[in-house]
Amino acid sequence: MEQLEILTGVDAASASTRTRSVMKKLPEVTLAFWIMKIAATTLGETAGDLFSQTLKLGYFLTTAALFLIFVVTLAVQLRSSRYNPFFYWTVILSTSMAGTTMSDFMNRDASAEYLSNGATALGWGPQGLGLGYPLGAAILISILLAIFLAWKLSGMTFRIRDIVTFRGEVLFWSAILVSNTLGTSMGDFLSDSSGLGYAGGALLVTGGLAALVVLMKLPAVPNVLLFWIAFVLTRPLGATAGDFLTKPVAKGGLDLGTAGSSAALLAVLLGLMAYAQVQERRTADRSLKEQRAPVTRRAGRP
Repeated sequence: MEQLEILTGVDAASASTRTRSVMKKLPEVTLAFWIMKIAATTLGETAGDLFSQTLKLGYFLTTAALFLIFVVTLAVQLRSSRYNPFFYWTVILSTSMAGTTMSDFMNRDASAEYLSNGATALGWGPQGLGLGYPLGAAILISILLAIFLAWKLSGMTFRIRDIVTFRGEVLFWSAILVSNTLGTSMGDFLSDSSGLGYAGGALLVTGGLAALVVLMKLPAVPNVLLFWIAFVLTRPLGATAGDFLTKPVAKGGLDLGTAGSSAALLAVLLGLMAYAQVQERRTADRSLKEQRAPVTRRAGRP
């Protein structure tokens, strides 16, 4: 005769899977993830320009200050024992802001091409290395490839949902900082030097992202590779969108200003972060309830 057997525990594999989902440090990659990424990178562009250009702190001082903010926000993220949307997206925002001014410092100089209203200098310190976008991009690509090589040699996974170690997170955030800086260079090149303008540059990057969505359907193309390409490409999309919002109408922008645009984008990002926080709490509560609930199975003669 068959009988119901009540199991008070779960097998080791199931417990490990559930604990892993509750204690994850990084978010799931969904449509909401990419919407928040674009919002954060666009805000990073407008906020970086607000400090360095509008407030005239300059590329050097702003880069130093924003890099320090990145270190502080990263320390908070690394010390967290589980995924917290506010911690995670604050680091993404800080890498976007720091990446904006790091790119500007590398590629630009104190020339009329980049400084408005007749200004000849911005803030204290060096006014930019003036490497130009091609050389700056080549340097950043080399650094990014070196990070990925070190990551590969470490034997740790590239799948962000499976990154749970301190070393893995350090490699991940190093790649994020450099990729955001590289993406800024690409976006500024498209906006300033390619002749496409802000809207044209944004449309080109959007087309590239659409192509990646199509490639996701092909089993031969690794999704991890597509993720990192998309992560780089969403940064120039944010850069061109930010420039489109803030630059003068004569240059093809909407002339909304860096302060107003940054405030509006910050409000949007905070709203998305709050929503992500609520969703994460619900997911964690569900997982905990599943762990505590008894599991039943029907046992009988073979």
